[in-house]
Amino acid sequence: MTAHTGERKRRPARTAAGFLVALLPVAVTVAVYAYGRTHTPDYTRGLFGQHGAGVIDLKARLGSALMALAVVQLLLGLWMYRRLPGAGAAPRRVQPTHRIIGLLAFLLSLPIAYQCITAYGVEFSSSRVAVHSIAGCVLYGVFVAKVLVVRSRRLPGWALPAAGGALVTAIALLWYTAALWFFAGSAPGF
Repeated sequence: MTAHTGERKRRPARTAAGFLVALLPVAVTVAVYAYGRTHTPDYTRGLFGQHGAGVIDLKARLGSALMALAVVQLLLGLWMYRRLPGAGAAPRRVQPTHRIIGLLAFLLSLPIAYQCITAYGVEFSSSRVAVHSIAGCVLYGVFVAKVLVVRSRRLPGWALPAAGGALVTAIALLWYTAALWFFAGSAPGF
């Protein structure tokens, strides 16, 4: 068997594995959406002992903290890849700081998402709620995509900034359609 023949045999396996890895973020997004559409919402569900307006205020504050962490992540990512104007090369501690803050952001998102999906599910009662619901489903699919892209050495150079940008965009949409909307006094609920 020649090296060329062995290479041809490995390509279909790589292609299949790459296809399955690409499907994982989509599967996560679809699974969150399906759960949110099929379960019975419990509008009385609380969060950390808060109920009613208290839970909405708490989620708005936690969501704002998540948005702040996402902005820090974006700035650290730009610094690591020398795209932050005037910052120069990032010191070594920036990369582990970026990872720790990313983990903290992910962990912070979990109780917010759990309360949203169990209390409200995926709703389309208004355009704001629809955008919020879809962005919430996409968030975890994009997170999975970013983790996979970070671990891959074979993807093009634009894949990581695209995944990171999509993640920050999803968080910004969630913050804009819930926390900012709440703090602006647009409505007493969700």
